[in-house]
Amino acid sequence: MPSKSDESRKLARDDESRKLARDDEPRRKPSGFEERLERLEELAEKLREGNIPLDDAVALFEEGMRLSKSLEKELSRVERRVEILTREPESAQEEPGLELFPELVEEDTE
Repeated sequence: MPSKSDESRKLARDDESRKLARDDEPRRKPSGFEERLERLEELAEKLREGNIPLDDAVALFEEGMRLSKSLEKELSRVERRVEILTREPESAQEEPGLELFPELVEEDTE
């Protein structure tokens, strides 16, 4: 059976690990794409180190998943915009297609 001093040391280590995990967390939610990507990289690094309690690791993982999904969503939006802007007409008479889903527009005219 662990002594009280062993338990105290374990609790102190756990508290210190939690404090370290929280100290690195930003005080405000990262808003820009680059800030969110940087935060995701920080979270991944903390998880790779593996020296944090399981509960904190799960919380960091959840935050990372939220960031990952929001970054993926934003990248998809940007990709669609670039696709629209770079689409060139197939012939000189054809106007550039600026609709998001040109295949649906073509079906409606048939």
